[in-house]
Amino acid sequence: MENTIAQKLDALLKLQEIDSQLDNILKIRGDLPEEVSDLEDEIVGFETRTAKFKSEIDNLNETIDSLKNGQKDSEKLIIKYKDQQMNVRNNREFDAITKEIELQELEMQLADKRISEAKARTRLVEDDLANTQGILDGRKEDLKTKKSELDVITGESQEEEKALLNEREKQAEKIEVRLLKSYQKIRNNSLNGLAVVTVQRGACGGCFNVVPPQRQADIREHKKIIVCEHCGRIFGGVEMPEPAAEKSKR
Repeated sequence: MENTIAQKLDALLKLQEIDSQLDNILKIRGDLPEEVSDLEDEIVGFETRTAKFKSEIDNLNETIDSLKNGQKDSEKLIIKYKDQQMNVRNNREFDAITKEIELQELEMQLADKRISEAKARTRLVEDDLANTQGILDGRKEDLKTKKSELDVITGESQEEEKALLNEREKQAEKIEVRLLKSYQKIRNNSLNGLAVVTVQRGACGGCFNVVPPQRQADIREHKKIIVCEHCGRIFGGVEMPEPAAEKSKR
C-alpha cells in the first residue's frame, strides 16, 4: 500500500531532522577533517619529492664513481703506452703512441670536468632534499597534532553519530527512491543542508521568503508535495503561531 502524501512528508521531515543532527556533529569538527586530508596529500607529495631527490643523488654518485674508475683505467693505459714508447722501432710508432697518451689525458681531463659538475649538482640536490625534508617533518608534526584534535572531537560524538547513522538508514528505507534522490539533490545544493522545511511565521524556513496564505493552506492539506518557489525546498508543513496566552505565561 502506497503511503499518503502526509506520510511521505512526515518521513522526509524525520529524515531531515536526523541529517540536521549529523550536520551539527560535523560542524563541531569544523575544518579539521579537510585539514587532515590536505596535510596527508601534502605529505605524499613531499615524500615523492624527497624520494626523487634521493634517487638523483644516488645516480650522481654512481656517475662520479664510474668517471673515477674510467680515470684509473686511463692512468693504467698511459703507463702502458709510456712503456711501449721505450721500445718503438720508428718515429711513426712513437707518434701513434703519443697520440694515444694524449687521448687518455684528454679523457681524464673531461672526466675531471664531469666529476666537478656532478658534485656541484649533488650539492644543489642535497640542499633541496634538506629543505624539503624539513618541510616534510613540519607537515608530519602538524598532521599528528590535527589528527589528535580530530580524534578527541570524534571520540566525543562517535557513539551518537553511529546511532544517528543507523537511524538514518532505517528512515531512508521508508522513503521511495525517487523522492529520496530529490531530497538528497536539494540537500546537496543547499548551504545549510536543509531540503525539507516548514513554514514559520508565514515564511519559508529555508530562505525566509514570504509564503502566501493560499499556498500555506495548500501545504496544510498535504494533498501534494509543494516546494518553495524561491529556493526549491520541500514544505513539510506549516507551524501554527503560538497562542498569545501561552506567550504571556513565559
